[in-house]
Amino acid sequence: MLNRVNKVALIGTGFVGSSYAFALLNQGITEELVLIDINKEKSEGDAMDLNHGLPFAPSRTKIWFGSHKDCADADLVVLTAGANQKPGETRLDLVEKNIAIFSGIVKEIMNSGFDGIFLVATNPVDILTYAVWKFSGLPKERVIGSGTILDTARFRFLLGDYFDVDPRNVHGYIIGEHGDTELPVWSNADIAGTPISQWTKKNSGFDQKELNEIFENVRDAAYQIIERKGATYYGIAMGLVRLTKAILRNENSVLTVSAYLDGEYGQRDIYIGVPAVVNRNGVREVVQLELNEEEQRKFSYSVEVLKKTMEPVLKKWQQ
Repeated sequence: MLNRVNKVALIGTGFVGSSYAFALLNQGITEELVLIDINKEKSEGDAMDLNHGLPFAPSRTKIWFGSHKDCADADLVVLTAGANQKPGETRLDLVEKNIAIFSGIVKEIMNSGFDGIFLVATNPVDILTYAVWKFSGLPKERVIGSGTILDTARFRFLLGDYFDVDPRNVHGYIIGEHGDTELPVWSNADIAGTPISQWTKKNSGFDQKELNEIFENVRDAAYQIIERKGATYYGIAMGLVRLTKAILRNENSVLTVSAYLDGEYGQRDIYIGVPAVVNRNGVREVVQLELNEEEQRKFSYSVEVLKKTMEPVLKKWQQ
């Protein structure tokens, strides 16, 4: 008889959290999902609603609402709680509000006896992932942020649309801060093994100016979506489910997450979006791309911006 099942605890059942739970149920990734929110009626309602869809799901999932104490035996705690990004507000503007929220949440989760993996999605995700690592005391590889997984997906989709190829055959990365200082790694981007630069040369009508505009649309996508519908949630929910699958199924998949750097890319003591091998233990290793001079300069600037924003706020909470 199987006594041990995969268990995911979701903290925050707002737009992102509830979309994640719905996508998780549809893909049958975990055997148990507990929903936790300061608004208990909301999490209870979501649990009821999701359970009513079980007859149509690919596999059995136990879904219920609970409290931070129920994280004790969870394999994965997914953090989507916190203040949302408002129109005209950058992700970095959210830092003080959400670090204050996370300080209390992580303390309660760790007091439950939790000893699994944290997956952070709340913005500013790189800074909050670092904060969760500090607040929790867990090893760095077991605290992961969603990083630039969504930006990379947007990049692949728009490039696939531009060249009229399946985005699953487009290989490229957005790295750096999940925000205004992120950058595309054009030097490593390819379609079916052929560098993007060669695609533009051999196909008339394609040029680098239009590719640069594609990146600008990737970088600014959240602002555009927030302006139209108030929030972004479907894309990041799918990205979180992809990460959940890679973790629970020990896939050793390469995904652009917010991972801790300890010398990689010439940087230390920072969580930031980079490709990394993800498995049941969290981040197995950071994949170090060969960046050209301009890419390395932009990446270093992204690190600098994050550190300058993060240091005074975290110092306040560590006193």
